[in-house]
This record gives sequence, structure tokens and C-alpha cells, in this order.
Amino acid sequence: MTTKPVALLVSAVVLSLGAGCATEPGPHAPLDTTKFTLENTDRFVLLDKPAQYSVTCTGLQERPLADGRLEVTANVKNREARRIQVQINCVFKDDQGFSTGDETPWQTLILSENSTEAVRFTAMNTQARKYTVRVRQAR
Repeated sequence: MTTKPVALLVSAVVLSLGAGCATEPGPHAPLDTTKFTLENTDRFVLLDKPAQYSVTCTGLQERPLADGRLEVTANVKNREARRIQVQINCVFKDDQGFSTGDETPWQTLILSENSTEAVRFTAMNTQARKYTVRVRQAR
């Protein structure tokens, strides 16, 4: 007879602890996934914690222009439900991953709530084969 109340007490404690840790209150924003864009987003770098929390890349496209220069388009998404301001640039690299000395100036990008913007970069010379798109909090 004494095992039944103890079992009930233990199960009540386990249930109450489990229920308190199961969910967080409030609405949840959808989580971004790299399931389909992992190959394209390895050249996208977030330089600080605020940018890591607020921004993601939903895709990168690259294409050679008729004159041999490289053009890159980055789809940058605001993950927050508020307007944010970030800075973005692109460093163009040669076949081995070394900078060609061609780095675009930092430009300010204002992203509305949960919006995605396409940002285009063009290399100044024909040496560019690889690139890194960098994003940081606006200064």
C-alpha cells in the first residue's frame, strides 16, 4: 500500500518537471533551414553576433559576364519581426582562394520585417573565380 502513493508522487513530479520544460511561451518565428541551400551559402559570412541572430542567406548565385568578370547575387533575409540595418560587401578571390585585391565597398542594406533582398556584386577584373559575401551590423 505504501508503494502506490510514492509512485503517484514520483510520476506527478516527473510530469510537472517535464511540462515546465516542454515549450517556451509566445509565438515562434519559422526556423531557416540549409537543407536545399547548403552548397550556395558556404560563401556567406556573418561577422558579428547581432548579424548572426538577425540575418541569413537564402541563396547565392554567380555567373560570368560576357567580358569574363564574375557577378554574384546574394539573397539576404531578415529573420526578425522588426526593421534592421546591416552592412554588406563582397571579397573576390582567385582559384586558390586568395584575394585578388578586388573588394567592394561596404554598403548599407535596410531590411524590412521578415523580408528578403537581392544584393548584386560585380568583380572589377577577370581574375575572380571565388568570393565571400560578408555581413555585419551597421555602424
